Amino acid sequence: MEYLAQNSVILFLIVVYVAACLGIGWWFKKKASEGVSEYYIAKREIPGWVVSLAFFSTFISTNTYIGQAGKAFQTGLCWAWVGVFWTVFCMISWLLLGPRMRKQTASLNSVTIPDYFDYRYKSSLSRVMRAFAAFIIIFATLWYMVGIAKGCAHLLDSVLGLPYAWGAFLIIFITAAYTVWGGMYSVLWTDAVQGLMMFFVAIIMVVLPAIYVGGWDTLMNAVSYTTHVTRAGKPMGDGLVTFCSLVSFLYILGIGLSVGMKQIAEPRCLIRFYSIDNAKSMRFAMIWTPIFLGVSLICVMGLGALVHGMATEQEAAYLVKHTDEVIGFMLAKFNNPWISGICLAGLFAAGMSSLASVMLIVGTAFIGDIWNLYRPMAPAQVVNRTKVTILLYCFAVFILTVYPPMGIVELTAFSGAVFAASFFPAIFGGLYLRWGTGHGAFWSMIIGIATCLIYRFGFRFNYPGLKDVHEIIPAFVISLLVYFVISAATQGKRPEEAHLNRIFGS
Repeated sequence: MEYLAQNSVILFLIVVYVAACLGIGWWFKKKASEGVSEYYIAKREIPGWVVSLAFFSTFISTNTYIGQAGKAFQTGLCWAWVGVFWTVFCMISWLLLGPRMRKQTASLNSVTIPDYFDYRYKSSLSRVMRAFAAFIIIFATLWYMVGIAKGCAHLLDSVLGLPYAWGAFLIIFITAAYTVWGGMYSVLWTDAVQGLMMFFVAIIMVVLPAIYVGGWDTLMNAVSYTTHVTRAGKPMGDGLVTFCSLVSFLYILGIGLSVGMKQIAEPRCLIRFYSIDNAKSMRFAMIWTPIFLGVSLICVMGLGALVHGMATEQEAAYLVKHTDEVIGFMLAKFNNPWISGICLAGLFAAGMSSLASVMLIVGTAFIGDIWNLYRPMAPAQVVNRTKVTILLYCFAVFILTVYPPMGIVELTAFSGAVFAASFFPAIFGGLYLRWGTGHGAFWSMIIGIATCLIYRFGFRFNYPGLKDVHEIIPAFVISLLVYFVISAATQGKRPEEAHLNRIFGS
């Protein structure tokens, strides 16, 4: 009873928020069950403002609010360069990929990213490429989901004292419930609500350190002349406000590229383009999505370094080695139940929005692009088995979250590197290059994921000079070259001109 009395406000706000998400999922349950198109892509009838907020909330996950803010605590304000990369790639995604992907996938009747590869390239390798693309989605998404659940679990532990494993279980399976019920309809509409919450929570959180210490002047003085030490035990000094004093720019570049390029290669982002209703909505989303993203990232990236103003030397020495706990520390230190409740609900929203999107993507990949490809089934079976797959996959995510292999930022960046290296050449080539072939796309996927794995586990951490060179850099370059070279060498295996004219116009 004492626990409930102490945390009543926070618990009330969280329960109201979770109930609203579950209610939206239940509301769309019947509509989403009408068919595969309804469940997978919401029948391509979602307004632009909903898709814009959904894209933003999906990409700005708990990994961003907790993981990136924690890295800024460790590395200083130069970590904001990661946010710059994100915003730039967001603009690239909406300007270069969005309109063409919406048009081409509609003309091909595509409902997933792997089946787009199949229908677009139409080669002897198309079916194998589709199944392999689905495998990549299942593999890479696992690490991303673990990162999200890990961040939410740490937060619940810091603010509410909820055991880590219980927090991970709740965030995973509450999200799974409304995703399974309402499919893409509930995912997009809940994401829109969550996006609004996340946007305002980012603005609220960035001012909390200033309020805590008594004003911006006091806070900036504390941050600029901190006596805190780095992870290695050396004084930070003014490294918090100078350029890359505490971390290599190569490392920032690698992380920035991997998480930024996720937007132009990751299915959970790209599938948003499938669902938008018309060109006017697309133009609206092109403008507003980067604005939502950019403002939020400025707040979050700045927040991490500012938390130093709230911490003692002993607290900072702990947090610089446990960066995933920085935001939880800040909310616990501020100690206002209403503020903590609102922020916790917003951070919950960040986690749930991203989890919901990737859960659906994984389900569609396994059932729609592997099982149904080789053993066709009725549409009703496709939807039902997708739901079962989502639930089973969530158990695997939960187990790995309890025993996470790495920190939030590295989990996110590794997932992004795999997607960017494996998918971007095939996606960009499919949308823009008539001469791109299925053989080029297929082998770029294989070489892309292989380079990521070999470089990360065989070279990066075994040679000191390569530690800050993220796997995205060599993997992406090599994958892109493979696409160009093999496509050029297999021009005789291009789809028929009539098919290409249907896609690109005569």
